[in-house]
Amino acid sequence: MYHESVMLNECLDGLNIRPDGVYVDVTFGGGGHSKAILARLGEKGKLLAFDQDPDAQQNAKLIDDKRFTFIEANFRYIKKYLRLYGIKQVDGILADFGISSHQIDEPTRGFSTRFDGDLDMRMNQKAEVSAFTVINKYPEDQLHKIFGMYGEIKNAKTLASAICSARMNAPIQTTGELKTILEKYAPKFKEFRYFAQVFQAIRIEVNQELEVIQEFLEQTPELLRDTESRLCIMTFHSLEDRLVKNYIKTGNFYGEPQKDIVYGTITKPLDAVSRKPIEASQEELARNNRSRSAKLRIATLSE
Repeated sequence: MYHESVMLNECLDGLNIRPDGVYVDVTFGGGGHSKAILARLGEKGKLLAFDQDPDAQQNAKLIDDKRFTFIEANFRYIKKYLRLYGIKQVDGILADFGISSHQIDEPTRGFSTRFDGDLDMRMNQKAEVSAFTVINKYPEDQLHKIFGMYGEIKNAKTLASAICSARMNAPIQTTGELKTILEKYAPKFKEFRYFAQVFQAIRIEVNQELEVIQEFLEQTPELLRDTESRLCIMTFHSLEDRLVKNYIKTGNFYGEPQKDIVYGTITKPLDAVSRKPIEASQEELARNNRSRSAKLRIATLSE
């Protein structure tokens, strides 16, 4: 199985689908969410899906539906590409920031801590910067910053120094070679979590994930058609969720409300549909381990 869509029904309900509406799935992946959206659309409805991953492109070819358009691009360019297709506003936007189980389980992609594979981790296989570049070419202070900020690693400085020392002898080529270094610095009995944090930090840097999310979010208010249109975003770690939460709450990424100088009113483009994020049901948690860290936030245009 390619990938089980997390909180599928919650996402569909959150989108509040109009049969004749125009919707965007910015993270197509295995196509689970897209197929479910198409099933709820009428003849006049439209769905556009974004993904830059070659596997996702192959999955998209399996959908033979005139209402469906696949866009081979990063969703940070959502507005530009929608304009190319003559679309200025939409009725709903769905984003699932989770990495697919297929990508994790494919050793050659280098995402997994469980398999030995090349240090790659590129969502876009044409991108110049890979995990190999980060581990072997980045200066020590930059590695320190990445591990600390994106992986929230406690001994980030020590680890960065150890990697720089190791690569002086020979390049670090594989995830297995990297893990051999990490083993010496991982807290006892928490090795797997430590590996996951380091891999997450490298992956975020390789794919510029947080910058992409920020650029995407800033474009969403002008793309939503009206106050009935919905923005549904699912995150899988605190760094992503903080950006989404702050932007919905305040219109910026710092979480500080911006007040109008003259009138003292708070100006923000979006309103949260519910104060707290939606989380997976007990039934889904039992069935799909990946859903345990998922948070779904839904927003509409401010009135």
